[in-house]
Amino acid sequence: VQLQASGGGLVQAGGSLRLSCAASVRTFSSYGMGWFRQAPGKEREFVAAISWRSSTTYYANSVKGRFTISRDNARNTVTLQMNSLKPEDTAVYSCAADGTGRYYSDSYYFRETDFTSWGQGTLVTVSS
Repeated sequence: VQLQASGGGLVQAGGSLRLSCAASVRTFSSYGMGWFRQAPGKEREFVAAISWRSSTTYYANSVKGRFTISRDNARNTVTLQMNSLKPEDTAVYSCAADGTGRYYSDSYYFRETDFTSWGQGTLVTVSS
């Protein structure tokens, strides 16, 4: 699976950005999709995910209520709408695909190793 992320940029605190990830695969609807981010000097962390079966969504506590992940299986895309951005949201955001058919429970803990394919990342910078 090849993933291409786009939509990053510079925004002021309180603003919004919309990230998109296009997947080149025939069976996109069978992939769980996720977004991770890596801030300067920090480890990559989970941001949001959406399941393949029911499009159930999952969020890190730090973005819950501000970010929304969605998918369009007809267009092979997953989107991360980011509102009320904060300077601490500054990071390189990467989309990832889980092609294992894994079931995500309500309290599933997402790890980088859950995802089998990764995009190149897009930089989001939030100024104060």
